[in-house]
Amino acid sequence: MSGAGAKATPFYHFYRLVAECAAPLIWRRVNGKLGHEGIPEERRKERLGHATADRPDGILLWFHAASVGESVSVLALVQELLDTLPQASALITSGTAASAKVLANRLPARCQHQFAPIDSAAPLRRFFDHWRPDAGVFVESEIWPQLLVRARARGIPLALVNARMSRTTLRNWQRLEATFRFLMDQFAVIRTQDRATLDGVLALGADPEQVDVGPNLKALIQAPPVDEQALEEMRIAYPGPVWSAVSTHEGEEEAVLDAHLLAARKLEGLRLILVPRHPTRADDIARLIAEKGLSVTRRSAGEAPGSAEVYLADTLGETGLWYALSPVTFLGGSFGPAGGHTPFEPACFGTPILHGPKVANFAEAYALFDSSGAAKSVADAEALAQALHEILTDAAMHDSIATAARRIRERQRGEIAAIARLLQEKLLPATLGKG
Repeated sequence: MSGAGAKATPFYHFYRLVAECAAPLIWRRVNGKLGHEGIPEERRKERLGHATADRPDGILLWFHAASVGESVSVLALVQELLDTLPQASALITSGTAASAKVLANRLPARCQHQFAPIDSAAPLRRFFDHWRPDAGVFVESEIWPQLLVRARARGIPLALVNARMSRTTLRNWQRLEATFRFLMDQFAVIRTQDRATLDGVLALGADPEQVDVGPNLKALIQAPPVDEQALEEMRIAYPGPVWSAVSTHEGEEEAVLDAHLLAARKLEGLRLILVPRHPTRADDIARLIAEKGLSVTRRSAGEAPGSAEVYLADTLGETGLWYALSPVTFLGGSFGPAGGHTPFEPACFGTPILHGPKVANFAEAYALFDSSGAAKSVADAEALAQALHEILTDAAMHDSIATAARRIRERQRGEIAAIARLLQEKLLPATLGKG
């Protein structure tokens, strides 16, 4: 059994001591943040291990993710496992209000969400006493030492999927190699998002029999939901040329708006749907739009697009609507330090993708999209404006890019069954052949 023979290191014991001493301060901080973001008090206490839902009967598969991107990326895998195991249910835990709000509209049947307990003894004890998961799947780099160790101490087999660690993170772990090996040994199976992470964890001493590369769950992402009535209303509201900029970060909106102004000189009536990554920044973005001399209406205020040049879509959980509506999308996080966002989600809709050059978080994915003609990198606002004009005025170019995006999407779908089968074999071998 993975983790059974591994010995905790002095640093792990030091971490436990610090975590217990810091727990009241950590709770005060996360409680305040969740409250500020509109999460009711009862649900905030989930972070102390107080469940707000009953444990379902039968097998419970537990998936743990950090925030929105990780939570959404695992939904296709959750659905595949639930389809394979009709006697099972799923629990997804995460730490942010945004992830809870997005998942509220996207959870499969037999699946529920709770906020993850903070990494302290009492909250973890309450969590495990109530939920008693049969298996746990951690997504990307969400490594909480006590959460892992206490799960394994209760006999819960664990997997780490879509693991991604930056060079900086791997370099930092070099100072604590023994602790890293101890934590990695808690997993029965580890699958990395890319070759660089695989090489890094192996260099740090992870068991080669447990670790391999792929698949990238963000390549297998489910299409976000689309409100068909809203889509029809939006199509009526946008009879002319339109484009969207999705998941923009601070500092990017100015370039997006400059590109829009440049493109609008050649495309009469061009309109923009601007979808910030963090809607809490919407007031500042609205002021910037006005400073650029552009008219704006806001989704969060219940306003229709009207004739405004910019529609500020400052809501959560509606990216599918904007991808389905827009004939071309600029994906944010790629002009600044954020490292880009997954191109596979808009690819679910065959949407031509434009992006900036800074996509380190998804370097392999963007290399695939760019080389296949499914996406195009633009260096700045001027290049973005030029690409918009080309795609929106050349139907053959638009269709070629859209077709390439759909082909990439189709190639990824066969991989989800393979990773689900692997997890079932490694974590729930007794269930094979049942259901």
